[in-house]
Formats: sequence, C-alpha cells, structure tokens
Amino acid sequence: MNDLPSSQNQATPKPYRELTPIAVILGILIGSLMNAAFVYIALKLGFSLGGSTVAAIIGFGVLKLAVDQSSIIENNINQTIASGVNNASAGVVFTLPALFLMGADFSPTSAILSAIAGTFLGIVIIIPLRKQMIEFERLRFPSGIAVASLLKSPGAGAKQAKLLGLGFVIATLFHVASELSGISDFNLGGLLSIPAYFPIVLGISFASIGAGMLAGGGGLPFVAGGILAWWIISPLVTSLGWLPSAESLGLDLGTQAGKVLELQGQALYKAMLRPLGIGTLIGGAMAGVVASLPALKGALKSLSNAAQTSSGDSPDELDAKALGIAAVSAFLLLFAAAVIASSKMSLAACALIAVVGFVWLILAGLVVAQATGVTDISPLSGMSLIGVTLMYFLSGGDSVVAIILGVAVCVGIGQCADMMSDLKAGHMIGASPRSQQLAQLGFSWVGVPVAVGVLYLLWTPDGGGFGPGATSGLSAPQGDALQGILLGLASGDAPLDKYIVGAVIGLSLGVFPISGLGVLVGLAMYLPFSVTLTYAVGSVIAIGLEKSKGRAWMGSHIVPFAAGLIIGEALTSITAVLIRLATGAS
Repeated sequence: MNDLPSSQNQATPKPYRELTPIAVILGILIGSLMNAAFVYIALKLGFSLGGSTVAAIIGFGVLKLAVDQSSIIENNINQTIASGVNNASAGVVFTLPALFLMGADFSPTSAILSAIAGTFLGIVIIIPLRKQMIEFERLRFPSGIAVASLLKSPGAGAKQAKLLGLGFVIATLFHVASELSGISDFNLGGLLSIPAYFPIVLGISFASIGAGMLAGGGGLPFVAGGILAWWIISPLVTSLGWLPSAESLGLDLGTQAGKVLELQGQALYKAMLRPLGIGTLIGGAMAGVVASLPALKGALKSLSNAAQTSSGDSPDELDAKALGIAAVSAFLLLFAAAVIASSKMSLAACALIAVVGFVWLILAGLVVAQATGVTDISPLSGMSLIGVTLMYFLSGGDSVVAIILGVAVCVGIGQCADMMSDLKAGHMIGASPRSQQLAQLGFSWVGVPVAVGVLYLLWTPDGGGFGPGATSGLSAPQGDALQGILLGLASGDAPLDKYIVGAVIGLSLGVFPISGLGVLVGLAMYLPFSVTLTYAVGSVIAIGLEKSKGRAWMGSHIVPFAAGLIIGEALTSITAVLIRLATGAS
C-alpha cells in the first residue's frame, strides 16, 4: 500500500517549452528571410513592413512539424527573434542606400558596426520601461495585441501558413515568367494612345499588389501622392508649356515625338516632381515629430515613474549589470564606426558625434516607443531625418559620417518599438519577459549583416542597381530623398523653392488625423507611377473584400496571403541575382 499523498504521487509536470534551440534557430532563419525580402520591398516602395505576424504564422507550421509538443510561448520566442532580426532591414535600407547613390567611398564595416550598436542600444534603453508602459500604464501596442491573438489560435495559424505558402508560389511563378520574358509592366495608356505625361502603367509586381492588400484603405494616401504628381501636376505643367523644348534637351528636329515626350517627362521628374516629393516628405516628417511631442512628454513621465517604482533587479527582467554592459558596448561600437567612417575627424570629434548620436537615439527611441504604444504609428522617418541632419552639421558636412551614424539611430529607434510590441504580446500570453529580452538582445544583430549584404547584392550590375530609373525597378525612394537633401546642403544650390513648396504641402497634410500622411504622399510623388498604380490595385482589392467579408476574415486570410506575395517576389528576385552572379549569365 502506498502511503504517499496522491499529490506527491503525481508526476511533476514538465515546464512549457520557451527559449529552446529550435525556437532560436527558426527565429534567425525566418527573420533573415524576411529581412532580405523587406529590404527589397523597401527599396521598391520606400517603406517596410512589420514581421511579427508573418514569423508567428510560419512558426506554427514549422514547429508543428519539428516538435510535436511545441507551445505558444515557444513560438513567441521564434517571432520575437525573427521580428528583431527583420527590424534591421528598415533601419539600414532607409539610410545606407544614399551612400551608394552618391558614389561615396565608405567602409561596410563601419555601417555594420553602427547598425549593431543601434540594435543593442535600442533594446537596452527600452527594457527598463516594460513594467511601466505595459503593466502600469497598459499602453495598447496594437501590433503586439494582434500577434498575441494569433499565438492563442494555433489552429488558425496553421491554416494561415498554407495561405502564405500559396501567395509565395503565385508570386514566384509570375516573377519567374516576368524575368524570362523581359516584360516588367503593362502600358495601358500607350495602347489607348493616351499621352505619356498622363501615364497609365501597371507594373507586373505581386509584391506591390501584396503591400497594397496589407494596407487596404490605409494605403490610399500613398496612392493619392502618385495621382497628385502624375495625373495632376504633370498634365498641368505640360498644358502650361513649362516643359523644356526639344532644342534645350539637345534634340534635333527629326527626333520622333514619342522620344521628345519621354525625355521631357524625365526632365519634369528631375526638375519638379522629385524635389517636390522630397520637400513633401520632409514636411510630413516634421509634422510627425510635432505630433509626437505629447508622446515625448508621456515617455519622460514613464521614465520618471519607472525610476521611482524600481526596487532593484527583478527576476522578470534582465539585470541592470547586463544592460549596462550592453549599453557601454553599444557606445564603443558607435565610436569605432565613427572612427572608421572618417579619416579626417579627430578622436575627440568622433567621440562627440558618438555621444550625440547615443543621446539622440535614446530620446527618439522613447518617443517612438510611446507613440507606437498609443497609436501603432511610428514617426521613424522624421526622427531619423533629424538625426542624420544633426550628424551632418556636427561632422562638418561629412555625408559619410552623418549617414553611417544615422544608420545606428534608425535601426535603434525601430528596435525600441519592436521590443516593446513583442513584450506586449508576451505579456498577454504569459511568456517570460526575461526570456524575450535575452532572445532579442542576443540574436537581433544577425539582421544587420543580412540587410547590408542584400544591399550590396542588389547594387551589382546583375542586381540591376537601385535608384531612380534603375532597370531593377528598385527606386530606393528614402535613400534618394536623403541623398538629395545632403547634396543640396553640400552644394548650396538645392532647388529650395520646390523643397519649400513641398514642405508646406507636407506640413499642411499634418493637420489631417492620418498619421504619416505627408511622408506617404511625398514618397509616392517621386516613385515610378507604375509601382504606385499597382499598389493601388492591391488596396482597392482589399477595400472591396473587407466590405464583403469583414475585417476578421481579412486578418485571417488576406494578411498571410499578401505576405506570401511579397516574400515570394522578393526572394525570387534575390535568388535570380545570385544565379546570375554564380553562372555569369546576363
């Protein structure tokens, strides 16, 4: 007879699987794939996309196959690492392409060190605010709530993984057909004999359609920017006779009318649409910063409250010593990046610019985290633009140093918002904050060399290059705008009248209750209209489906399918470049 109490006779339940090797490896792999794909889409559209939901969807499928007894908090570690690794794509692609476009001589090592420093610092500065923002103030962090809802429904996640795979296959097949045929767009306007100054051209790009489908009605401001530039300003300027004459373009009288119109359109873009778009983006970014001032007040209040309520190290968080070591390491990396980036600046000047970059990243990161927690909208462009401009003047007009240090600011700001959104998701499903913090701090840096490597790959002749007019169709709008600003500051002959008019437009759009409106309109104004119009198709499809099927159906069906379209085209394009490099094929 067993005299032991029944409670002692029972087997001790195994702890839930959480920070496991398979979750870490899967997070790094998924994050790296998303990173490469979103570098591509950011070069194409000028903005990137969050990766937490995509990582969670893929994680359900893979973990179910690899580990029969996987848990939702194990998948949460996977999506935490994956979103952190992916996050570097936006920070790098918004800034570094400007140096490629300027033809600057810079060390990739300095860019990688700077971005890694931003990664560490962005995570470290936000961790002490977790309890205050999430548990005490209960900020919403809508993206984190959406991921938590998905993690709580593993059955739905498995179905969504199939939809993502379907989108991937469709985009891959169409992109391969486009590559082999050499057909990249469908010129409907040309078929209907509509003048070239009123373009109606659809790009053969399921990535653009997928991005539009994800945005739905929220993507209409982006579409409006393209319509303003190409369907209003372009015909107006043409009708007023403001286009340069054939003689001023160096063309003889025998040049075909179609060729004249094509070159006049290019001149219109360079002389008017591009600077107007850059000015609108700047104005929109500044409007976003002004709108974020209440968030700054809230962030400083949160920081003060966190300091008052802190009672030493908590078992739920990484301890202060580990955070301190990471912060000091980040500053040293930032200092090393400044030294490598410039051979002209003294060590004291490099130290000063590293300190200023360090402080600005902390301030901007707090603002972005607070804004993301309240609205899920991040004033990333404005904060990064201010940071790069500040570095430019502190470095004595050294564009390389300004952009290299700007990479750290942009990456770090993004990590602040991403870490807190992931911690919100973890809080809602009962995950360990310490495990999430350790995972993101330990592995997010992997995304930096991936993003920089993909940029170099796509810059090669086999990659088609990027920038306005690139054969690859990757116009790198954020990098092009940054290049235009810095070149204008350096030369002193920037088209200030166009910049000012555009800035007024961007600032004026800030009065509308649509966050980021000016930035989206400005980006679309100097994108090829074929990209914007294709994106519009996706937005219209999503709006129609949401009306007929409802928002819940959109989230469970269209989001994974559209993500598959984006990842499919992006990874197929990158694979095609690798094949061309390996085989020497044209």
